[in-house]
Amino acid sequence: MKPIRAVAMFAVSILMVPLFSPIAASDESSPPTIRQEGEGSGSDRLGDPSPAPLLANGYQNVIDRTGSPEAFRMFDNSGNQVFNPLLDQGAWHGFTLPANASEYGGFTGPMVISEEYSLFFAHELDKLSITSGGQSVDFSNAKSEQIYEIPGALVQRFEFEQFGLELDLRFADSRTAIIRTRLVNHTGSENPLELTWEGALLDKWTPSKDLSEQYPTWSRSITGHDTGVSFGFGELRSTWNIMQSGSAEYRIDRTIDSDIAVDNEALSYSSTASVALQPKDTTEFFTLHTYTHSDSDTDAHAAALEDILLHPGSYFDASISRWEGYLGAGLSNPKAGETWERVAVKAMETLNGNWRSPAGEIKHDGVTPSNTARWFNGVWAWDSWKHAYAMARFNPDVARNNIRSMYDYQIQADDPVRPQDAGMVIDDVFYNKLEDRGGDGGNWNERNTKPPLSAWAVWEIYEATGDENFVAEMYPKIRAAHDWWYRSRDHNQNGIAEYGATNHPEHNDASGNITFVVSYIGDPPASLDFTSCQKESDGDSTSFACAGDALYRAVLATGGYDDLYVGAQDGAGWESGMDNAARFGFINNAQLQRYADAEFGGDLERARQDWQVLFFENRAPDGALIGFSINQESVELNAYLAKEKGVLADMADLLGEPSQAQADRSGAVEMSAYINECMFDPASGFYYDRQITDAPAVAGECPGTLLTARGRGPEGWSPLWAEIADDDKAAQVRSVMLDPEEFNTLVPLGTAALTNPAYDPNIYWRGRVWLDQFYFGVTGLDNYGYRSDAVMLVDKLTDNAEGLAGDKPIRENYNPETGAMLGATNFGWSSAFLYRLYRDFVGGSVTEPEPTPTATTQPTPQTTDVYSTPGFHFVNGRHWYTKCEPYSQTTRCSTEIWSTQVEYLGGGRFQGNTGWHFNNLTYLPLMTRAQWATNPLGYSGTFTSAGRSWRTECDTAETGRNGCRSFVWSPNVVQARQSAGGTWSYHQADVWTFNNIVRFK
Repeated sequence: MKPIRAVAMFAVSILMVPLFSPIAASDESSPPTIRQEGEGSGSDRLGDPSPAPLLANGYQNVIDRTGSPEAFRMFDNSGNQVFNPLLDQGAWHGFTLPANASEYGGFTGPMVISEEYSLFFAHELDKLSITSGGQSVDFSNAKSEQIYEIPGALVQRFEFEQFGLELDLRFADSRTAIIRTRLVNHTGSENPLELTWEGALLDKWTPSKDLSEQYPTWSRSITGHDTGVSFGFGELRSTWNIMQSGSAEYRIDRTIDSDIAVDNEALSYSSTASVALQPKDTTEFFTLHTYTHSDSDTDAHAAALEDILLHPGSYFDASISRWEGYLGAGLSNPKAGETWERVAVKAMETLNGNWRSPAGEIKHDGVTPSNTARWFNGVWAWDSWKHAYAMARFNPDVARNNIRSMYDYQIQADDPVRPQDAGMVIDDVFYNKLEDRGGDGGNWNERNTKPPLSAWAVWEIYEATGDENFVAEMYPKIRAAHDWWYRSRDHNQNGIAEYGATNHPEHNDASGNITFVVSYIGDPPASLDFTSCQKESDGDSTSFACAGDALYRAVLATGGYDDLYVGAQDGAGWESGMDNAARFGFINNAQLQRYADAEFGGDLERARQDWQVLFFENRAPDGALIGFSINQESVELNAYLAKEKGVLADMADLLGEPSQAQADRSGAVEMSAYINECMFDPASGFYYDRQITDAPAVAGECPGTLLTARGRGPEGWSPLWAEIADDDKAAQVRSVMLDPEEFNTLVPLGTAALTNPAYDPNIYWRGRVWLDQFYFGVTGLDNYGYRSDAVMLVDKLTDNAEGLAGDKPIRENYNPETGAMLGATNFGWSSAFLYRLYRDFVGGSVTEPEPTPTATTQPTPQTTDVYSTPGFHFVNGRHWYTKCEPYSQTTRCSTEIWSTQVEYLGGGRFQGNTGWHFNNLTYLPLMTRAQWATNPLGYSGTFTSAGRSWRTECDTAETGRNGCRSFVWSPNVVQARQSAGGTWSYHQADVWTFNNIVRFK
């Protein structure tokens, strides 16, 4: 056989699909015999081909998952666990990769989500050591080692002179992680090995504080059993730190017989086993790590655990296939390039890692904001809508359940706590309910809802899946939530809603009076009567905890206070999702003084009036308090509601309700007219909230005044996102968004303009860049024909947001002036919108040509190995075509890819040719390595053929143990670069060009 010609490709346009797992089976068409040690430890898939993580192997280490936990809490300054464990399939525990050679042979951790808090229970609970020939094997002296993560797995590979070791950790199901251990005998004789696993629970609460000091009475235990060890944890109900039921269990099981010794005092164990590797053979067995929250949880999982023990290989393989499916479906942008592909994969890994399966009071799979941030192991409403909007395209089952997890607690008319809020979706759901619902948690929240974006997410799921049944299921629930806004948050009943706060002990007393705390330096004003308030003094400051709207308004009118806290103001801010945004009156004293100096000659009391907020009591027809509205109609809330009316109309059409659809669309038109007429300021070219009074609305009039004094924020581009802005107004908003003195900062589209009096680049919602609002902004620009502007802003984000393109975890938000990462790590909705930016904007506005050949075979699944399967395929976001034919004693497959090949015409001119172009040849595994021994394509080295230089590499991480790939030296290959502005430049270079693969039998 002779090498065929090499074809130089347009490198920028080609996305290479990885060929092999880092260490592949010795025969891909028929795996080697797997010898198992011990009764009941046999493989459940002998002789069956195992799937390979072909796509996943192309995305190693997109997230740094190394870590050496030394304490339960290893927090950074933002309250995040400093390491980024792998969690998957909704499991409540996860693992990191060893950071040091002394930890090789095990996966560090686990981190356990103890009902509501992420804590490291161990440094390394299952570390393997090996003795060979009476000598302890030092993993750091291996001939080669590979320690890395890929989507869905943690991997360790070691090659020693006499044997190889492979450790792969994946998740079998929602409670069990599974480690596949493979030992490969490199010798021609039997190779006996002694294996020992050891582990212990951590005894440090923080690096500087012992666990016994923090929780001196908490009991923990360890016991051995037939297949491993179990750790038990006594009851511990520490509301803000750790929650344990008293019957939580962490269990380790092995499919290989071992002798177990436990030390209950040290909470440690040792487990030993013997393996006799047969000549040139491979042994494979599995270790299971299971965490359950309680006896009932353990019982519910018992049958699944038994099945995993019986069929571990099948569960392991299912994890590979599942992730290949995620990647095959999710990597859909053929124009993205490597950097953004890795960002997209990082986002997908993060969202799947934040997926929690049903447990405690969480009834459906939910996606939490972050598994490493201290307060974020619950399910939030609009976070869920955003997560689902992205996951619809690669994990639609979890996307659907994430929405269900919040609607499970939609308030009903017979609700025992708040029947007045029937239809409302509460803010967040955690493992434990609050006391008024029979629980003992602290994070569950019913003080507010979140913006109405669930219809938008459900419709995206429908468009991605065609699941009409899901629309039918959710439609009445979404309509009830939609109607709740007009019953509970439209104080003047003009069809324009306000944010607000529920009837709740944090907002009002038992009689329904609004509560607040006001503080003064020195004596309070003599005109105010605080005798009914609770007084508290602290040095020069005196605080009064009071109730009643009349007294609250008197405090505002009198002024002179140093600080004023209103629980309902927090509730209204939280309800918007922009917790402490300037438009809700949030400004610190230093900022307020600067505002007074700039606008009112230093008159602080006059300046304060621009930032004061009032609250209206919203009552049912029988006079019962429903809750409170803040005294402003919020532009983005009503843009969202107008958008939702349009989506509800589409749903109504789909479900056969045309009259309802017409009514919804008419309502959306009316709202759009109001927003354009009453919430836009021509002088500054921007949309704002409108401050109103409690007087009844007058038809045809705009009540109150625009809140221009509180500056500009992302609410101003919400009408563009909702596609309800007038064209001329959209043009003016665009100008503000692109102004470097307003929003066009280093990382653009922050949550407050630079000119906002309350702007601070490090304050949560008063300057930081949040990627949901960024996405809404660029989508709004795109909606009105400004796609080039949108792409430019996405490019600025790509270039300047710290850690985005590297292996750092995706963060909650970013400093607009420096790009510094801020807030929670592994943040869900940032990941959701990074994925959507990859899908919707990356690559500019160039239209990808459609393939012209007519397919003669049905497309194969996206997880197909495109190099060896004949036919047309769409994998990794690209179109492929492969044909195979007999060749000598094997079969040779030729693969083409739809791409642009650029040729140099001379004189500095280049020409692109878009179509099907050669990608590579693949020789299938029908011949042994010995049969290839005389062909230079079958062994490592360089050679010359037909006057051209060739290079072959074999048995590398990319090829696996049973393959080679060859490159040809190609002079004057055209390469391309894309600038930040989207333009291309070309140059010629001499490069090694990938040509063919050889796979051995």
